Amino acid sequence: MQQSPEFRDLRRRLKWFIFPATAFFLIWYLGYVAIAAYARDFMAQPLIGEINVGLVMGVGQFVTTLGLTALYVRFARRRVDPEVDRIRQDAGESDQ
Repeated sequence: MQQSPEFRDLRRRLKWFIFPATAFFLIWYLGYVAIAAYARDFMAQPLIGEINVGLVMGVGQFVTTLGLTALYVRFARRRVDPEVDRIRQDAGESDQ
């Protein structure tokens, strides 16, 4: 099954999404941590009242996580799940 062209195509599709999304999130997260550690004055810059850059970036981490999760769910429903169903169906037919 792992050697089938369909399975390889499915893995390639997953890698196309997962690696860039993971790289983006890690760079964003580690960048936030580095800025918080080394650019305290920047993070303390007020934006609106008591809301500063650090708070906005911190909340942005949660927003980014939810956004990437939503994108992955959408991607999986459209591009991955139908292919998984086909592969499972083909595997079931070959077992009979």
